[in-house]
Amino acid sequence: MNTKLFLLVFFFLFFTKQDSFSQAGFSHEVGVITGPVVFYSDFGERYNFETNAGNVGFGIGLIHYINFSYSSDCNCYTRAVYFNDHFKIRTELDYHQTNLNHYGKWVAPDRTSLFADQLRAMSGSATVFEVGSQLEYFPLSIRDFAAGQYKIAPFISMGAHWVSYDPEVSSTLGQLNSPATTPDKYYNGFQQEPASTWAVVWSVGIRYKLSPLSDLMLDSRWHFYFSDWVDGLNPTFENNGSTPVPENKANEWIYWLNVGYIYYIN
Repeated sequence: MNTKLFLLVFFFLFFTKQDSFSQAGFSHEVGVITGPVVFYSDFGERYNFETNAGNVGFGIGLIHYINFSYSSDCNCYTRAVYFNDHFKIRTELDYHQTNLNHYGKWVAPDRTSLFADQLRAMSGSATVFEVGSQLEYFPLSIRDFAAGQYKIAPFISMGAHWVSYDPEVSSTLGQLNSPATTPDKYYNGFQQEPASTWAVVWSVGIRYKLSPLSDLMLDSRWHFYFSDWVDGLNPTFENNGSTPVPENKANEWIYWLNVGYIYYIN
C-alpha cells in the first residue's frame, strides 16, 4: 500500500510540475541513481567504524529536473538571468533497504554477559521510500556546461522529502520484550509497523558531460529524518520506564553515495 501511494505521489508531482513548467517553456531531464547507503541508527555503537561499515544497504532512485536555462518552446536558451543559469529543481523517488546489526565493543567476542548475547542475537532491517524535491545550485554556468565548454560541473543542493518506512526487529533468542531476549533499555523500544515522517536532504556532487544530451553524476548526500523509529528501535527512558539511555542522542540519518545517468529529454 505504501509503495502504491508513493508512486501515485511521485507521478502526480512529476506530471503536475512538468505540465506547469512546460507551459513556461523550460526543458526537462530524467535519470536514475544508485549506490550504497550507510545507515546511522540505534543498532551498533555510535562513531564506531565497524558499525558504519557493517550497517550498509543499497539504494536506487528515479530523478527529474526542471532546467531553466533552456526553452523547449523554441529550442533556444532562456533569458540570461542568474537564476536560470545556476539553478535547477530536482524531484525524485528513492528506495533503499539496509540490514542492521549491533557492532562495537559491547558485542566483542570477549564479552560473555547476557547483555552481550542479547545484543548479538538482535537484528533488524529498514525499508524506506522517499519522495521530494531539492533546489540544486551550480556555481558554474549551466549553459556553458551544456554547450560543452567544460566537462565537469559541481553542484550543491538542499530540499525536503516525505518518507515512508517499514522496519523489522527480531532476536534469534525468541520474542522480544522478555528478560531472556531483550536488554532493559530496549523494552518497549521497538516498532514493527510501517509509518511516515519527513527528512531534510542536502548533497554535494558533480556532473560529467558524456554527450550533448547526457551526463554522468556523482552525488554525495545526507538525509536527516524527523523520527527516531525509522530503524525500528528507539531506546529511551520514556519507553522502557526503568533505564536511562543518554547515548540515544539523535534521530536516524543516512549517508548515500550514488552515481547516476541523466538524459536531456527536451
